[in-house]
Amino acid sequence: MEAKKLGLVLGISTIVAAFTMVLHLLEAPQVQHALLGEFNFIIPAMLKGASSSGKYQQGKAGVLLPNLTSCHESMGRSDLPVYCCPPMNQSDVAFIDFQFPDPSLPLRVRRPTHLLDENYIAKYKKAITIMKSLPDTDPRSYTRQANLHCLFCTGAYNQQHSNSPLNIHRSWLFFPWHRMLIYFHERILGGLIGDDTFALPFWPWDIPEGMVIPEMYMKAPFFHEARDISHFPPSVVDLDYSCTAPSSDDYGCFESGLGPEDQVYTNLVMMYNQMVAGAKKMELFMGCPYKAGEGGSCNGPGTLELAPHNTVHKWVGSNLNPGSREDMGVFYSAARDPIFYPHHANIDRLWEVWTKLHGNKVITDPDWLDSSFFFYDEKLLLNKIRIRDVLSITRLRYAYEKVDFPWLNNRPRPSVPLEVARNVLKTRQNAKLQRNGRFLDSTLRTRVNRPKVRRTKKEKDEEEEILVVHGIDVPEERYVKFDVYVNVVNETLMNPRFREFAGTFVHIDPGVIRVAREANLETLRKKTDLKLGISELLEDLEADGDDSIWVTLVPRSKGCINATVDGLRIEYIR
Repeated sequence: MEAKKLGLVLGISTIVAAFTMVLHLLEAPQVQHALLGEFNFIIPAMLKGASSSGKYQQGKAGVLLPNLTSCHESMGRSDLPVYCCPPMNQSDVAFIDFQFPDPSLPLRVRRPTHLLDENYIAKYKKAITIMKSLPDTDPRSYTRQANLHCLFCTGAYNQQHSNSPLNIHRSWLFFPWHRMLIYFHERILGGLIGDDTFALPFWPWDIPEGMVIPEMYMKAPFFHEARDISHFPPSVVDLDYSCTAPSSDDYGCFESGLGPEDQVYTNLVMMYNQMVAGAKKMELFMGCPYKAGEGGSCNGPGTLELAPHNTVHKWVGSNLNPGSREDMGVFYSAARDPIFYPHHANIDRLWEVWTKLHGNKVITDPDWLDSSFFFYDEKLLLNKIRIRDVLSITRLRYAYEKVDFPWLNNRPRPSVPLEVARNVLKTRQNAKLQRNGRFLDSTLRTRVNRPKVRRTKKEKDEEEEILVVHGIDVPEERYVKFDVYVNVVNETLMNPRFREFAGTFVHIDPGVIRVAREANLETLRKKTDLKLGISELLEDLEADGDDSIWVTLVPRSKGCINATVDGLRIEYIR
């Protein structure tokens, strides 16, 4: 055995020496990167048998890991098969356990897109140009980077020790998985230009200065043709963007019609609701607990994932692809657009902001903490990284340049005087949902009883009152969006700028439902529960002492015609 190992080492040494000589004879860095990519697949494969850390071991019962031997064709949309798999079986590549960067290294500081200088833009341009020149066999190439998102949002990988497809959207995996993706993408870009201080920018669409597509992303190599040209600057982003409105005869999208100042104000109020009023407890912001196996799946996204995350994806996507607004408008193709990365850097920043606003609380469930994924780094090493490894951005050696949070001071006001609203609501007759659900083909209004009234401040601090829209069944081929309001007098005037707005539901078809169905895994096609925090809303509407509230669901997409809701109820969450 020892002789065999010695022979292996000598053989590798000979290959390394010969390959180094070849690289010295080549001047083009793009060619060097390409050959280096091929070379780095050979050596790990040879070493795999001798590697102890690189063996795929069985995880704990609830811990999620992808089965890297299971990559297969998946569904970009319910009507579109896609193949995002890497060109070689990743299970043949040895991996290492992720190691934190040296704590003495300087922080990579991510800056807002509207404050970038020409020197930085030139550096980023060089890095992304090299990345786009790499062959698909190199996991650092732009295509392979984009396909990572496709792999994990379309069901291309199964879970380890299960036939269940793995999906990183619509649950508590959303924030940490995207943080991993952005983190390694950033390291690879820096490595390609030899700059270990390089940091991605973030697109701060949550503040007025950042509410347009950044100028640099309107120029090569950051420009992307598959975008909605009507949303090019100076158009202000709509953080509550709605597509395929019910009144539409086609798959067009619904523009708010607001002027720039009104749109900015509405966006700020929307941010307040998604980050503050509607997200006071961990699950409301992070999403539902998703665990291994068929019985562990869930479908309950957090506030920020629903909007502005989903809505900005749709707003950027091309109106020339009306069914799903590729590329940004659907997950399998979203990361093809360079603007995907500053968009998700801002999502990552807002996760950090929310955590600090809530006393640095984190999920302590070991099934979440130990769930793991695999990413290549700038040295072409495959890293196994756990969620617990990405909870401190300081330990990851990056930070965000500070910007103001004007949305913190934009608590919304009621649409009409509260006394007027109360008199109108008293005249309404009781209305209830049908027992087996109700189609959202039109505005739905119903009375919901409240189990607890006149709670003390201490009780409210300990338990958030939540409105649950339960049993949402979405046809797999449809984009579905509807808004939820409480004690509304006139639904036709409603939008997120008013206090009656409780939240929004946004479903972008990930294709994974079709994968589960074709694999006879109907248990994975679970209905969705939308959970909305309403304690603060009820206080502002002076409805905290009422035995019941009126809840209105307003369809914002044509897909709602075939979507159903089983009912609404009040719950309490700690």
